[in-house]
Amino acid sequence: MASGSTNWTAKQNKLFENALAIYDKETPDRWHNLARAVGGKTVEEVKRHYEVLVEDVRQIETGQVPLPNYRKTGGSTKAYNNHMDDQELR
Repeated sequence: MASGSTNWTAKQNKLFENALAIYDKETPDRWHNLARAVGGKTVEEVKRHYEVLVEDVRQIETGQVPLPNYRKTGGSTKAYNNHMDDQELR
């Protein structure tokens, strides 16, 4: 993530992602709703976090960031996010 952004916990990131799925661009007071859903962040922090996310996605989609090479472990087919495990969300 870009330097200068505030620190976000894995839980706040997950809350942010979930709230984005609920509060789309057509939602009145979208940024206030997103900030409230995340908790502990201002509207400006949420807007900046969104801008960084959009830029990250743009860089990935244009091939500027290589996708990670995930290794299979054991026989599990469960997807694994190396930025956050189930314990961090509890």
